[in-house]
Amino acid sequence: MDWTIWVEWIVKGFVLCLILLTGFAYLTLYERRALARMQVRVGPNRAGYQGLLQPIADAVKLIFKEELTPARVYKVVFVLAPILTVVPSLVLAAVIPLGTSFNFFGREITLYIADLNVGVLYLTSIASIAVYGITLAGWSSNNKYAMLGGIRASAQMISYELSLGLCFAIAIVMGNSMNLVDIVNAQKDMWFAVIQPVGALIFLIVTLAEVNRAPFDMPEAEQELTAGFHSEYSGMKFALFFMAEYQKMIVICMISATLFFGGYREFWFLKDTFLSVDRYWFLAPIYLLLKVVVLLFFMIWIRATWPRIRYDRLMAFGWKVLLPLSLVVLFITATGILLAQELNNQLFIYGIPVFSIISAMVAVALVFNDLRRKSNGRV
Repeated sequence: MDWTIWVEWIVKGFVLCLILLTGFAYLTLYERRALARMQVRVGPNRAGYQGLLQPIADAVKLIFKEELTPARVYKVVFVLAPILTVVPSLVLAAVIPLGTSFNFFGREITLYIADLNVGVLYLTSIASIAVYGITLAGWSSNNKYAMLGGIRASAQMISYELSLGLCFAIAIVMGNSMNLVDIVNAQKDMWFAVIQPVGALIFLIVTLAEVNRAPFDMPEAEQELTAGFHSEYSGMKFALFFMAEYQKMIVICMISATLFFGGYREFWFLKDTFLSVDRYWFLAPIYLLLKVVVLLFFMIWIRATWPRIRYDRLMAFGWKVLLPLSLVVLFITATGILLAQELNNQLFIYGIPVFSIISAMVAVALVFNDLRRKSNGRV
């Protein structure tokens, strides 16, 4: 094997980690400023111009903050849990394509670390183990509130991972591949979110539960669990949990953009213009960045506007609403694509969004009737 491939991998890995760490720092500023604007506040604007040095100030504060470790914790697991939470958020990004490729001194450099033919399977497996760090943090803290937070995290992951897997299957069926580069290239003519808007919406909802973001932040519900699984953590150990959450937000948005919003590709109506990524490779990371910023704003917007769901209703929403709807949407997608191929009629493809939206409307109507019935029963 050529020794330069090792240099390429090391440099790519270092650059990717640097991007995620910088993104995590400034995502905190982005969220605080966006929340402040929605809530008619100012937000952080003192450290540097327009608060641009605020993430650095927060990092310095957390680095020098005193770390307290309770006497009766399971110390080895207590120390390892934050690391187990951070690592999957970094490893997930290895297979996400940030662009096409470019020539560097006669060598073709691809804008991704690994091009796996089972990239989607890799994402599902790594995303599934990310909850271990949170669960072990709650268990090792020897604190009943932290333990409840860890149990909630694992139960929530099991409930919403099923719908997440079905959404991955929808993207696989539409892209006819488990390779993420192939899935992106399959959206050259039309984003999958346009063909299957309900599947894309379910994926966005489920990813909120995956990263424990409001209104699915039950593992750290401070009103009930006094910060939940990280109650006993402070200093840099707490900062690692904080880092993992925001890095997973970035990576999840990159995955969402890749599977349903064209990834690094331009809008389909720009594909033959001078703004095409086939013509200028450096436009690809810019397009992906813009999509990630918009999807991150969606997460922030949800946090600012939606109240936390009661725990029993959160679990019921996953099992009784999202899981059946995901199954129906997957069936509609597979049927539409199969009929279009067998009968050579593209009208069946256009029927996919129509029947999917009808299914979603039926699900919303059933949920509304159920909530109204429970409300009348209380009255």
